[in-house]
Amino acid sequence: MIKYLIFDMDGTLIDSSLIISNSINYVRKKIGLNPLPKKVIIEAVNDPYLDKPKFFYNSNEYNKEQIEWFREYYTKNHQNEVMLFTGIKELLDEIKDYFRLSLATNAYRASAFEILKHLKIDGYFEIIVCADEVAHPKPAPDMILKIINYFNCKKQEIILIGDGRTDEEAANAAGIGFIKVNWGFSDYKEAIKSVDELKKTLLKLRFTK
Repeated sequence: MIKYLIFDMDGTLIDSSLIISNSINYVRKKIGLNPLPKKVIIEAVNDPYLDKPKFFYNSNEYNKEQIEWFREYYTKNHQNEVMLFTGIKELLDEIKDYFRLSLATNAYRASAFEILKHLKIDGYFEIIVCADEVAHPKPAPDMILKIINYFNCKKQEIILIGDGRTDEEAANAAGIGFIKVNWGFSDYKEAIKSVDELKKTLLKLRFTK
């Protein structure tokens, strides 16, 4: 029986493609680089094998200025450039009495909480684990294992719901189940294609012994 759920944030609960691409291009402009198309940025963000600092900023790692510039744009513009996917609030309302909910995101904590509080969904999750709170973000299993330790649950009792290869590899590395959704940043043939379909799938899992 599944008792615990881990949600990815970007591309699963929220459509943050515009704010992410605009924030990255804001940093690129600051360091003298030309903007990248939104589609290129979002595909790169979801590629677990890509050296992202090198790809986005021609850097060996994200430096302090790049992080601050990204957060500067993100903080100033997230209220206008981020939204919940249709039906997500209703989904969380529907399932909250049947599962204990958590969230694992590769966003930094400050940015993630700005978004979650603005969209009024932060209160649904007992634990939220962000990229700057573990040694290795997804696709490493660190976030998932931290949540499992928090709930003190068995791996067969918890699943991750996400939209990308990064999420799937994190679930596999942690040894838990994975549900792939297909309304966010990716385009998979074998995935759940609507929030309503996800709701039905989760409620069936809840009552399977």
